[in-house]
Amino acid sequence: MVQGPCTGLIIVYEQYTCPQNRKRRIEKVKKKKQLSYDDYFEEESDGTFYFVAGYTSGGAPYGTIWEEILASELILRAAVKNDAKPAAELIRVANGDIAELLTGKTKPQNVRDTLALYFREDINRFSYKNIWIASVMDKVAGLVITYPGEDAARLDETILNRLRKKQGNPLKSFDQEADEKDYYIDTLSVHPKFQGHGIGTALIKKAETVAKEKGYKRISLNVAHGNVSAKHLYKKLGYTEEKVIQINKHNYDYMVKILSD
Repeated sequence: MVQGPCTGLIIVYEQYTCPQNRKRRIEKVKKKKQLSYDDYFEEESDGTFYFVAGYTSGGAPYGTIWEEILASELILRAAVKNDAKPAAELIRVANGDIAELLTGKTKPQNVRDTLALYFREDINRFSYKNIWIASVMDKVAGLVITYPGEDAARLDETILNRLRKKQGNPLKSFDQEADEKDYYIDTLSVHPKFQGHGIGTALIKKAETVAKEKGYKRISLNVAHGNVSAKHLYKKLGYTEEKVIQINKHNYDYMVKILSD
């Protein structure tokens, strides 16, 4: 076992208990700008390590573990327009065919481009003004979209007008997703490489804090009827199933949490 001050000796996890080594490792990771966002996490991360620096002679990996990165680098902040590109992809993946309905597009790139346009606007459900970002080392790791249920129709009118004008879409309204009395979590999405480390939970708790600050007593969300794992998470966080609703011809469980003072 290493004694005294930090040394250059690497013993898998042990070296990262030293603040100086931890700081140096994080700074080194930040400098790896040559890798793209997806390539970086695909090649350099695993379930334990945010960054795999190498392997011991026995084949054990060593590097910067997720807990260290998230403890020092996870920031929850209000979205800005410059987040549009990564946010659009997170929204697209989370919403699936609902994103296609709301954009009037089916090709993934066209859906992303339209969602990015919506994101930069001031008034619609996907506007940056309704979004909180989970940022890790200046990368968009996840997001949550929230707004009052009573505002849903007003927010969607901008999107409906665009679809009517651009495509002659006869839609008069979208399916009602939220009760007017609730503060609504429209979308929760975490980049696959950041999943399983509590970021989704942190974003939900942020949404609950915002709801309470705005004076709401209830917060709600929808989860696909067959999404057992997501439903399990929400139940652990205090959400209960209230009813089943249809969104774009699919069944969703409408789940509600009563917010304490």
